[in-house]
Amino acid sequence: MTPQDLNQLLSKLPALRQEISKIIVGQQEVLDEVLITLLAGGHGLLEGVPGLAKTLLVRTLASAVDLPFRRIQFTPDLMPTDILGTEVLEEDHTTGKRFFQFNEGPIFASIVLADEINRTPPKTQAALLEAMQEFEVTYAGKTYPLPRPFFLLATQNPIEQSGTYPLPEAQLDRFLLYIKIKYPTELEEISVLKNTTGGKRETVQPILSGPEILALQSLVREVSISDDLVSYVARVVRATRPAESPVSFVQEFVRWGAGPRAGQALILTAKARALLQGRFAVTLPDLETMAYPVLRHRVLVNFTAEADNITTDKVVEELLKGVEMPREVLR
Repeated sequence: MTPQDLNQLLSKLPALRQEISKIIVGQQEVLDEVLITLLAGGHGLLEGVPGLAKTLLVRTLASAVDLPFRRIQFTPDLMPTDILGTEVLEEDHTTGKRFFQFNEGPIFASIVLADEINRTPPKTQAALLEAMQEFEVTYAGKTYPLPRPFFLLATQNPIEQSGTYPLPEAQLDRFLLYIKIKYPTELEEISVLKNTTGGKRETVQPILSGPEILALQSLVREVSISDDLVSYVARVVRATRPAESPVSFVQEFVRWGAGPRAGQALILTAKARALLQGRFAVTLPDLETMAYPVLRHRVLVNFTAEADNITTDKVVEELLKGVEMPREVLR
């Protein structure tokens, strides 16, 4: 890739954000985290109360990239075959022989929206595990590769627990980022009301193609990070484990800490954030910013913390205060 090609490719990232912002008002932090997840080649879990445009955000992103998109509405009666696909008995009209033909399910798309993922039982939730980790599907002893890039975004409602099935920790760990969507500001809400109750409709044009996204994902891994920052990441992740943590807050309120996958996710997403901002080196603020969505679902608090309404975000805040900082790093 020539420097001219590289600059042209990177210039499409601000254009992609701007195109999505035609429809999505505000929520810049959420949008950045979704784009970081895409650039890092992972999957994202979006959590927010109804009406905060979780589904609309994913649909708008799908419109802004030239990739196949499928939406799966998760319900209590959804079966694994409704997601993965199934074999159908067919007949060859020329020979009269019968054979089984695998019909691909909606998971065979580049961008997949798993809407309200916690409304389906664990048996169906588990159907996504192989797809999310291995980027392939195994059915009847045969393995079928998923299209690349493959990007899954799941949504869930944090306040309605009746008839829902919380995601197991093993599946939560498959999500690169746990993204929380907050209420809009007053000015943003006014803008939403104006934009959605009139006759004018914005249209979104595709900005990035599949090969361009794959090129950006490869480029993310080329972003440099100093050895001091890598050591800092290791200290942060290890400090989430109560048995060996130097942070008293963690010892008191954390039941289970994060595994090595958290460190991998923190470095990759920090690299993606740097690239999204037009930089080719990770800085300390990149790591500090991404620590929250990376560790949010990988640190389990104990009963004492739950009784005191101490969230994992508060744990991460205290963690970053208590872990020794690198001496010489980029800021």
